[in-house]
Amino acid sequence: MKYLLSAFALTATCAWGQTPISRYEPGLTAEGAVYYLPMTQLRVAVLVEKTSYTPGDLCDYAQKYMKLDKVSPRPYTAYRAVSMNLWAEGVADTSKCYSVRYNGKGAASNLSLSDDGVLQAVNAQPLPVREHPAFVAAPRKKIANPRTFLSQEIIESGSKAKMAELVAQEIYAIRDSRSQLTRGEADFMPKDGEQLRIMLERLQEQEEALLSMFAGVTERDTVEHVFTYCPKRGVEKEVLFRLSSHLGLVDKDDLSGKPYYIKIEDFHHVPEPVVDPKAKKKPVLDGIFVNVPGKVKASLLKDTQVMGSLEFSAGQYGHAELLSGDLFNKKFTTHLILNPITGAIHKLDAEQPQK
Repeated sequence: MKYLLSAFALTATCAWGQTPISRYEPGLTAEGAVYYLPMTQLRVAVLVEKTSYTPGDLCDYAQKYMKLDKVSPRPYTAYRAVSMNLWAEGVADTSKCYSVRYNGKGAASNLSLSDDGVLQAVNAQPLPVREHPAFVAAPRKKIANPRTFLSQEIIESGSKAKMAELVAQEIYAIRDSRSQLTRGEADFMPKDGEQLRIMLERLQEQEEALLSMFAGVTERDTVEHVFTYCPKRGVEKEVLFRLSSHLGLVDKDDLSGKPYYIKIEDFHHVPEPVVDPKAKKKPVLDGIFVNVPGKVKASLLKDTQVMGSLEFSAGQYGHAELLSGDLFNKKFTTHLILNPITGAIHKLDAEQPQK
């Protein structure tokens, strides 16, 4: 295992200089382990609604017969953001690569790593990673073809004006029939409540279909777009995406879309470790590295309007610290569980040996 041991020999570089070691693959072997600590990235889920309007054949008569104002005779498509949701997740930070060697004196022999090599637990079961539920669009209500409800007289009418008049009369007749049914005054009343429900639904379907000849048909589709953003120190605000009311999502450099910004506020609640340049370099000790994360706030902005925000801890805004190898000696078994998002200690306890 010369290859793995050479990685262990570079523990000092990994631990103190935090130099990326991309040529070493994290993982477990019989001799030890090479692992990453996580950095914290943001996921932003944006629900974008697309509205498509198709004018009806009788839209020019909508105000005259149905008293519908502002009915457009031209089709259009429009997009808008209806909601935004932010959450944090952990990914491997390749600048924080460390190694630990198993030996007869230590008890840190049971390490749990994620699929991308992030340390999750020592001598314990790791915390479950919460999965964000995928967006499921509601089924779209389909309007029936209005021509299936047209009588022979309406179809054979000689002009659009006459057709509009006859269709309007049919709509008002349907409304009158529904009103009589709900009041119990219809000539042929249903025998039970279920039959009444079916009759009312059928009348509603006919009215909506015929009314669409005047008001047109408006269809709405909602799609979830998920963006990934990794906060970095020194970057406070940048464009996350652009949304055009006519084209939908566009490239970040496409000025036809309205920009939505991501802003990161660093609370600086974790002080940087002070290093005395005159002090002698400390020898690397056995142990396990963990993150001491800093706290930040992410805000999603449209102009100056806050569309969503999230306060969270991020490993890259703090620093890594070494848990002494004395915690993992043979005298007692130490259980360490790390937060999978920040790499901070979630739980640390020791199992005392029985005498």
